[in-house]
Amino acid sequence: MAKTLHLIEYAQGVVDDLAVLRAFERKRVLDGVEKQLSHEPMRETRNRKMLHGLIPPWQDVEPVWELRIGQYRVFYDVDVATGVVTIRALRRKPPHKTIEDIL
Repeated sequence: MAKTLHLIEYAQGVVDDLAVLRAFERKRVLDGVEKQLSHEPMRETRNRKMLHGLIPPWQDVEPVWELRIGQYRVFYDVDVATGVVTIRALRRKPPHKTIEDIL
């Protein structure tokens, strides 16, 4: 059975978030997004989970998901009908902060 390839789109705020990263960090995040979310973006893994009860500061298609790439957290949602993964936010998460703190 062939795996479905999902289209990945970035919200404007994420483009701005990526622009301030150093080149190697930006590449690591973009490579991680491509590798982790192109196939089965709604499957929970060690670095990917659904965030239950989170009320994000952006318009989303529920549920909101979090992808961990090193010290960065990528927040996204998936439109199942169109197969589009929309990256809504990118944040650096220090160890002592919660998800709500960094959003």
